[in-house]
Amino acid sequence: MAAPSEEVWPALPFSEWKDTAKTLHMWTQVVGKVRLALAPWTNHSWHVTLYLTARGLTTSPIPFRDRVVEIRFDFVSHELRLLTSDGGLKAIPLRAQTVAQFYRGVMEALRALGIEVHINTTPNEVDPAIPFEQNETDSAYDPEYANRFWRVLLQSDRVFKEFRSDFCGKCSPVHFFWGSFDLAVTRFSGRRAPQHPGGVPHLPDAITREAYSHEVSSLGFWPGNEMMPDPVFYSYAYPEPPGFSDAKVQPSFAKYNPQLKEFVLRYDEMRKADSPDAALLDFARSTYDAASTLGDWNRAALVEVKPHLHSRRQPP
Repeated sequence: MAAPSEEVWPALPFSEWKDTAKTLHMWTQVVGKVRLALAPWTNHSWHVTLYLTARGLTTSPIPFRDRVVEIRFDFVSHELRLLTSDGGLKAIPLRAQTVAQFYRGVMEALRALGIEVHINTTPNEVDPAIPFEQNETDSAYDPEYANRFWRVLLQSDRVFKEFRSDFCGKCSPVHFFWGSFDLAVTRFSGRRAPQHPGGVPHLPDAITREAYSHEVSSLGFWPGNEMMPDPVFYSYAYPEPPGFSDAKVQPSFAKYNPQLKEFVLRYDEMRKADSPDAALLDFARSTYDAASTLGDWNRAALVEVKPHLHSRRQPP
């Protein structure tokens, strides 16, 4: 029997877990910066992101000389696991602890596994940006809400991948950016974009400009913050084509936010829809349709033609 939508898409009121969210944001930055320091550069910073797993988030395998290391958040058993290709394993319990304690624990575990890495300890895209080793303030960890957050990401990842499968042009993976603390998937028109103005807090303009070097339509989920506490799905275009803000998108309760310059679909409204999956797919497809049509993308060349796999002869 399928689980009710209340369980599949759990409530995630930011006010109930804001302290845990701040701590977890910094913990994911610690782990993400390890991948940043060791992985070869990939366009648009795709080499730094985390990915959903059946139990949490992972860096995926990271090269270290002739070995590989992987770091996994487990939000079911609530531990951080560090694994190496030669059989090494260290585990750190996920519990209430300061960012400084977590940072020291991760670095000590890496050294014990023979992984020597130095990271920039100043967090990105936050203000104030307290270096990890000095952050004795953020320390909350509510396992129930950490698990809920992961479950929302997991379901979003599933629907985003369905949306991604419609497209055969250049497209990002569905991945989690630890700087902005959001899950995203981005489609590209194939054309270069005008230079981005930059100005993202604690992120070099060169990184932002490379990320937006080409025309994009991006879809994502963001859990909110203290200034804007509603968790939302969002969709934006860069550069934003004329008329985009007035486009008619689905579902009807999705709205354009002029402050954010993107369409937003409030998570609480989506999860209460008759079919949350359908509502989210409608939002993803209709906002892309608006961005690509008004932006004069070569839409016909970007449609994925899927084989009818069910018609293939099956082995006896």
